Amino acid sequence: MKIVRTAEALREARKELKGSIGFVPTMGALHEGHLSLIRRAREENAHLIVSIFVNPTQFLEGEDLESYPRREEADSKICQLAGTDILFMPSVDQMYEADELCIGAPARRGYILEGEKRPGHFDGMLQIVMKLLNLSGATRAYFGKKDAQQLVLITQMARSYFLPCDIVPCDIVRDEKGLALSSRNAYLTDTEKERALALSRSLKRASKKVMAGELNVEAIVAEMASVLEAAVDHTEYIAIVDRDFRKLERVEIGNTIVLVAAWVGKTRLIDNIWI
Repeated sequence: MKIVRTAEALREARKELKGSIGFVPTMGALHEGHLSLIRRAREENAHLIVSIFVNPTQFLEGEDLESYPRREEADSKICQLAGTDILFMPSVDQMYEADELCIGAPARRGYILEGEKRPGHFDGMLQIVMKLLNLSGATRAYFGKKDAQQLVLITQMARSYFLPCDIVPCDIVRDEKGLALSSRNAYLTDTEKERALALSRSLKRASKKVMAGELNVEAIVAEMASVLEAAVDHTEYIAIVDRDFRKLERVEIGNTIVLVAAWVGKTRLIDNIWI
């Protein structure tokens, strides 16, 4: 495995790769969720590039940019064992100029739910993903469904800008109790992890309601809210949308995402299911 830290070094290393390239962009603190993306990219492509970069432009003022978990040595070892050909770990100066050209999130899908709660987040996210896709020369790039809105926007960006890269959605990975894996789970105490299970329980409740024939969104949201209220400190939103992130009044089987964002202690968590 080659570890490169500059755009020029990545371009040079990439020239040696013949055949398809799978790419997994991450912010590090790798866990089994990341590994599921990395393994799939390894299996489906001739070569594998992984990036680790804590992107400052997608953090809002007061968020956890400085405290975000960083485990460079451990992450490097994980990538090596997983069969990574190139690990890209750039500095901020490598990725951004002083007078930066910006990409803006779309006016509707970029400013609802996560975009409403974290204004500007998606601008920064799309900006860095565009850079990384261009630098990696990826044939396919792999993203988890846990960040569902992010996945939809990245897919739109690839389509709108005619990027020669397939965006591959990958299923959420959960721990043995059902908690969706996230690097921010490291912030949770054992007690908070138990309370955080309310997110996945609320989604299971929604799924069971749908399976029982309940398609009314208002009724399903009320059921989910009752599950969350008993455990979390604050529910930011419960939303049921179609896969283009338009609000629904009734669940559409095969075209619905149920999303939740909530605070447990000082940690903000998100989760979802695709129905």
